[in-house]
Amino acid sequence: MHDDRQAHGDAVRIERAGDIAIVTLNRPTRMNAVNGALRNALIAALRTLNDDAAVRALVLTGAGERAFCAGQDLSEAAEVSWQNLVPWLERQRAMYQAVRDLDKPCVAAVRGVAAGAGFQIALCADFRLTTPDSRWGQPEVKAGLASIVGSYLMTLHVGHTHNVQMSLSGELVSGQRAYEMGLVSSLHADAELMPASLARARALAALPPTAVRLSKQRLRAMTQPGFDEACVAGIRAQLECYADGEPQRVMAQFLAQRGTQKNQESK
Repeated sequence: MHDDRQAHGDAVRIERAGDIAIVTLNRPTRMNAVNGALRNALIAALRTLNDDAAVRALVLTGAGERAFCAGQDLSEAAEVSWQNLVPWLERQRAMYQAVRDLDKPCVAAVRGVAAGAGFQIALCADFRLTTPDSRWGQPEVKAGLASIVGSYLMTLHVGHTHNVQMSLSGELVSGQRAYEMGLVSSLHADAELMPASLARARALAALPPTAVRLSKQRLRAMTQPGFDEACVAGIRAQLECYADGEPQRVMAQFLAQRGTQKNQESK
């Protein structure tokens, strides 16, 4: 196994295990939350690996024990205004599309939290393997944001009742519950999660690549119109949310509380 980290920066780590590429979201101190550096590095890494004939499948995971990806980094989101909201959301869309555009199988190995943007990244993968005590959800409404793209992606995996409950409550569910709902492909003990994910990736990598590529292209074509419409609807909805000012208020309050907590811990 070798490390290609220098090619895409520290925010994303790439390792090779034969014809498998392991892509690790690498901001463990921030629960692998998405910021500009991670977003750009992930898009670049996935495009490079998709073009590499030596790579037959990918495993996508998060560094550390706490999270696959806890969502959008609120420090970045709090600085977004309605004037620059559209290009920011377009970069988010490009990140999800980079996962969707993979012509090779992608296995998400999820330990800890997969929430918001992290939840949506995982939903764009082909297989989702996790532990029973992981945490999954779509908490956008709690941050004053409409649940639009995430609620669309959930329609590809769960029924309307589960979608409504998760999108409107913003509550996270356990990996066990996510599996029962159909969001998760399989459950594994913590120590077995990465071995099982690699085994699944190897089995997929052994399949005829042209058949896999064409099957993935067809699956993407079947869902692309809905995804595109959801992204456009998401831009409209978030512009209205930001115009109302609720996301800015919620995020400012969260960041203030986090700052107070850090000051107390440092004393």
